[in-house]
Amino acid sequence: MPHSSASPDDATHEPAASTPAKVQLTPADWIAAATDVLRDKSIDAVRVDVLAKVLNVTRGSFYWHFKDRNELLERVLQRWRDAATEQIIERFQKTPPQQRIGEFLTLPFRGQTAQNSASIELAIRAWARRDALARQAVETIDSYRLAYVAQCFGELGFSAEEAKMRAFVVYGYMVSEALLRKQGSESERLARRAFVERMVLAP
Repeated sequence: MPHSSASPDDATHEPAASTPAKVQLTPADWIAAATDVLRDKSIDAVRVDVLAKVLNVTRGSFYWHFKDRNELLERVLQRWRDAATEQIIERFQKTPPQQRIGEFLTLPFRGQTAQNSASIELAIRAWARRDALARQAVETIDSYRLAYVAQCFGELGFSAEEAKMRAFVVYGYMVSEALLRKQGSESERLARRAFVERMVLAP
């Protein structure tokens, strides 16, 4: 039998366990964490030190992605606009206008996703009551949403003035259901929605 030059220690040596690689955070991770803290606490809690602790990283890593806290807050508002407005409009863009309006009226009832979206929006509206940046964003989004819903009514043949009035009713209803989502039984909430739909689509 040939003699091996390897020692017994060589034969039984196990490679050292590698150190787990650090998770590389992206700007989206910071924005998501900031949004969660805003939703669960308040804008006052959205601070770099708090977010670093939530994400289990150092404060310094924040500045790889953002110039300062204000830039992060601007990106939080932009993400809200994209998720709560642009993506919804894009999802329903190819449906007929009457069906689109009906879909908008169902948005407050779409389970946990709707509850989470409503909680984020309420937190942003509370923030907007005392901050110019958030207030401008909310006013811009409200105007944009109202204009889009009015456009849907315009496609159904309503005059510009009538379309604006009906759009305000739809939008006001959606905000109210988000604020008062615990009011009434499920059947009562469905009845309210059906009533509003009949009212705004009536000739």
